[in-house]
Amino acid sequence: MATSNPCTLTEVASDADFANYTNNLPESSTLLIYFHAPWAEPCKQMSTVLSTLASTYTATQPPTISFLALDAEELSDVSEHYDVTQVPYIVIQKAGKVLETISGGDASRVRAAVEKHVGAGSGNAGGLGLPPAQLVSKPEGGSAKSLAAYAPSPNDPATAPEYSAAEANPETTKEELNNRLGELVKAAPVMLFMKGTPSAPQCGFSRQTVSLLREKGVRYGFFNILADDDVRQGLKEFADWPTFPQVWVGGELVGGLDILKEEFENDPDFLADYSVGGKKGGPAA
Repeated sequence: MATSNPCTLTEVASDADFANYTNNLPESSTLLIYFHAPWAEPCKQMSTVLSTLASTYTATQPPTISFLALDAEELSDVSEHYDVTQVPYIVIQKAGKVLETISGGDASRVRAAVEKHVGAGSGNAGGLGLPPAQLVSKPEGGSAKSLAAYAPSPNDPATAPEYSAAEANPETTKEELNNRLGELVKAAPVMLFMKGTPSAPQCGFSRQTVSLLREKGVRYGFFNILADDDVRQGLKEFADWPTFPQVWVGGELVGGLDILKEEFENDPDFLADYSVGGKKGGPAA
């Protein structure tokens, strides 16, 4: 008697592997894409949850459902395509069309979403430690993408005030946006444009940049680009620098994390004037 094999959570190592897998997946198959990062603690639990959930489904040909895992930072082009701004982040799609996305580590929401689109697995999910499925509906008038998780924490340092995002204005001209960006990059002597906030960075590069500035005692202002898409997209062109985080000093772009590290390696006193007790180390403007 033939035995059936369970589905597994497959780690994808490159953009090419992801493209090859998705291009060869039949349109009848549902695909779950799980974005994670090694530094994010909630991803450890979610990896276990998804591996367990996958095992409750039978591997078939063609597959009814496939489970893929991707490092959100290593496969940054794929992350950008799916607009991944935090991890864990899960996309469920079929025939190239996104059916549902889930942010955060709520295992019951993930299970409910999978069962909604492909039905319940044949395995004993409850016996494997998965929480019962919960039906979750979006509040009326609510946004598909909540930015509440990006709000500054009370623990954010006083030396790194956030320069709040302006209200979205679809009628803003490019000239008006550039004028605003020109003011933002000079809002403090040292400005950090990052994903998230210093107490809750939403990408590893932003987290490392915050750690480096803290280690050097640098006073800085910060702007959470995830809370303002106009700034996020506009600054790429304004700075002619396509990635984040970005560090600006005196209204001039220094660069990202790698450039910042190089500057400190070449000159240990780089930004010393802006450190606590430095010549220009007063509170950020």
